[in-house]
Amino acid sequence: MKKSLLRAALLAAFAAPITLLAATLPAFTPQAEELARLPGGGWLALDKHGLHLFDKSGREQDNVPVRAKQLDTRIAGNQVLAVFLEADTQRPVPVTVDLQAGKLTRLAPFPDATFSVEASCLYRDAQRLDHLFLIAKDGQAEQWVMQGEQRRLVRKLALPPHVKHCRVDDGAKQLLVSEGNLGVWAYDAESEGMGKREAVALRRPYSQLDGGAGALAVLPGGVAVLDARAEKLHLLAHKDGRWTALPPQAVALNVRKGDSQLALDEGKLLLRGKNGWQSRTLAWQGKADKTMPVAIIEPQAQTEPMARQGDAADDPAIWLSSNPADARILGTNKKQGLLVYDLQGKQTQLLEVGRLNNVDVRQGIDLGGAKVDLAVATRRDDNTMMLFSIAANGELSVAGSFATGLNDIYGMCLYQPKAGGVEAFINDKDGTFQQYKIGMNNGKFGATLLRSFKVATQPEGCVADDNSGRLFLGEERRGVWTTSADAAKPDALSMVLPVGANLAADVEGMAIYHGRNGAPSYLVVSSQGDSSYVVLDATAPYKVRGRFRVGFNLRAGVDGTSETDGLEVTSSNLGGPYAQGMLVIQDGYKRLPDGPQNFKYVAWGDVARALKLD
Repeated sequence: MKKSLLRAALLAAFAAPITLLAATLPAFTPQAEELARLPGGGWLALDKHGLHLFDKSGREQDNVPVRAKQLDTRIAGNQVLAVFLEADTQRPVPVTVDLQAGKLTRLAPFPDATFSVEASCLYRDAQRLDHLFLIAKDGQAEQWVMQGEQRRLVRKLALPPHVKHCRVDDGAKQLLVSEGNLGVWAYDAESEGMGKREAVALRRPYSQLDGGAGALAVLPGGVAVLDARAEKLHLLAHKDGRWTALPPQAVALNVRKGDSQLALDEGKLLLRGKNGWQSRTLAWQGKADKTMPVAIIEPQAQTEPMARQGDAADDPAIWLSSNPADARILGTNKKQGLLVYDLQGKQTQLLEVGRLNNVDVRQGIDLGGAKVDLAVATRRDDNTMMLFSIAANGELSVAGSFATGLNDIYGMCLYQPKAGGVEAFINDKDGTFQQYKIGMNNGKFGATLLRSFKVATQPEGCVADDNSGRLFLGEERRGVWTTSADAAKPDALSMVLPVGANLAADVEGMAIYHGRNGAPSYLVVSSQGDSSYVVLDATAPYKVRGRFRVGFNLRAGVDGTSETDGLEVTSSNLGGPYAQGMLVIQDGYKRLPDGPQNFKYVAWGDVARALKLD
């Protein structure tokens, strides 16, 4: 479709012009600097003397005497949360509204701000947690989360300077900020991940705003924006990742730059100017984009952070002890080496052996008449695979390294055939896979190349199912493939799960949950592009059982996960919350607060309940 036709279709679908006849507003509104409509027809009004609760007839029911600004609300049924800023202290104060009793109740405040707050706004995430964005005049910003009496800093972020207005579209997970002398920007409201921004509407000559942007109001599938002079109202529709401007409407509120306000009132748009509030009918037909619901699971614990900043943590593995409580979690650090953690996340060992990428573990391997436990990892410094022996107490030591001849070594996984021994699959960024048989002679480890094959583009994650003899491998931009793990009986690659509705590139870590006592086994795959995880049957026809994300556990002070590289899972009973097994996930962005990367521990029982698994 041509751009002109597409724009015409959007104009017709999203809005008709607002009517210019002002409707009657309650008597208290001339004094109100900010307004919020409540269920049942009541109002919250913020003026120079405080926050006021009015019923639908305009009778004041309660108030909080305070000099305040920056009112925002979240409503779910008859439950209302409001937050404002104490003007003198710059401290955000949350308030609950009891509509039936007509009462306002102040909750525990947030800590004093570390900068002068110019704008603030609420965000309610898919986990139903309430977040608050605080923005300074110079662009400093913080995101906080609240639950009960808890107030926790989630992250710091950099936003444009001169922001006086912000609002969050909860459905689109977008933070909209109005940069007074330039325009409106949209940022990811979700704290997990690197985030991105996009221009919504800019001043002339870049777009059609006169002098910049003023007040904002979120509409279903779009946003209403006043220009900096509050002379025109701009309506912008957001559909399929694109912003489209509709014809602006003249309003001429006659206010000083930045002093305008917008609010919504059941199909009407409220605008505040020099002479108080006006109500305009808005025939907006836009609808919010529908997103498929994804289960959100709380992590149980997390490891201590990496000793290196940036993209460091990559891939975990699990070593099981005869005493379940003594199990160990291995994790690679791409800038340092191999780390070992206990089930509480405390680091117990560090082997500074270079830039390790992927790691895997096999136990009870019969090599040369002896039973050994091994960890194998790829080392990017010299394109070798490194071997580590694991003692009965879970302590690791370097056991050897072997050249691969690869140019850019990347991922790996181990395979323990039923006939005995252990084999390693190693891959290169060019798509090459090598399969090695690891042996032992006179107490020394050796490796023999069994076969090589190649996929079309860059791979990384892989996992071998020792029970079925199948190898699953991820081609980052295309999907998950399977082939025989038996080098003597290779078969053609067949697609298990393509990139698409359930899987967003890059395809990264993968692991197999082996069902106990005849229960089904599942393949777990990291969908890095949308920070989710896909669970599917580990046997043909590889039916998808569901998807989930890892959210906040505020009680434990653990954030969620995002942009995961590697993961590992076990069905072994590790006790406590991990009686049905444990899933270990690399977290690309540590929040609550910001910090170096680490690994999160998830109880498999929580995954099974959320996805209704056998």
